[in-house]
Amino acid sequence: MKNVIATLIAGLFASAAFAQTPAPAATPTPAPTKADVNAAKAEAKETKAVAKADAKQAKEVAKAEAKETKDVAKASADVASAKAEAKVDKAEAQHKAAKTKAKAHAEEAKATAPAATK
Repeated sequence: MKNVIATLIAGLFASAAFAQTPAPAATPTPAPTKADVNAAKAEAKETKAVAKADAKQAKEVAKAEAKETKDVAKASADVASAKAEAKVDKAEAQHKAAKTKAKAHAEEAKATAPAATK
């Protein structure tokens, strides 16, 4: 037991001595040099140019997509118009065919009628 107490007391003194040692001196940060400032300015300028180029590219892509969408809509409208015209043409052709058929039947009936009465 005496050994345990002696070890605890020695540890207490050691920690007290360690706590009182001075902290190492902080090294001051060096002032930026002119080369560092110029490099930072060049990097900022390059970053700005890249951002501007990206914005321009995004604008061109959006413009192309809008044009493509407009072309697709126009093509869809053209297809719908062509389908409508085809339906009208088909209806007119059917009407003309029915009219011609009716005329042919009338002429046939007229031709066979006098032969039947004789």
